[in-house]
Amino acid sequence: MSNEVAELIKQKLGLKNPKIAVILGSGLGDLVESMEDKKRLSYKDIPNSPTSTVAGHKGELVYGTLCGKEVLCMNGRVHLYEGFDPSNIAVAIHTLKDLGIETLIVTNAAGSLNKDIAPGSLMLINDHINFSGRNPLVGPNDDFYGSRFPAMNGAYTQSLLEKMKEIAKREQIKVHEGVYLMVLGPNFETAAEVRMFTKMGADAVGCSTVPEVLAAAHCSMQVIGISVITNYGAGMVQNAPSHLETLLNANKAAETLVKLITAFIKEEG
Repeated sequence: MSNEVAELIKQKLGLKNPKIAVILGSGLGDLVESMEDKKRLSYKDIPNSPTSTVAGHKGELVYGTLCGKEVLCMNGRVHLYEGFDPSNIAVAIHTLKDLGIETLIVTNAAGSLNKDIAPGSLMLINDHINFSGRNPLVGPNDDFYGSRFPAMNGAYTQSLLEKMKEIAKREQIKVHEGVYLMVLGPNFETAAEVRMFTKMGADAVGCSTVPEVLAAAHCSMQVIGISVITNYGAGMVQNAPSHLETLLNANKAAETLVKLITAFIKEEG
């Protein structure tokens, strides 16, 4: 299935040889506007491709260049809380693999579980906790993409993480580093859950990213993850978190995120 879809995407977008793909989270579509020679393909025009119903996710595949390097960008993603099966996410990642993608940059909007990581800041993901109870690798294994029991201790590529930290330091961009925890959602977490997640060692929480990373690691992609921190978790401050707050703070941090990713692609591509 994904091979046929990959061929269609190649034809529709006129792909040459992109090696880097970026998945953009809620309110983080500004990277697309920085791309040159853009060609767009709506998810609706890709056979069997689910389309997001969430504000802040455009639902399109965009092909273009950044600093002269070819980039394929998923402008918006689908979430399990929308009712989609995790296998939909695995198919999307497999399609990227079939298109020749070797490095995946995954971004998201996340809530802070750490008082030192304030809204508006960036957190490089060094590991994750899958608290969603869902996994895109469940079901028959396709040995073409990876083994039945893939190890996840290197799911986030350490060399890319170190390179991103070096670039952030050079560009004078403050970044944090931490563990991302995924819940199923769509509700925001309770104060009791936030306290529990903190004790588990998580620094940020959200409703995405982990399925994509699991599928990407399974098929031996290099992965770098970045969370845009949009709010504090329930009970950490007086006000209740909201999706509007998520989008507003994601938009505020978008310029910094674009600068960081562009500098990374310039060196990595």
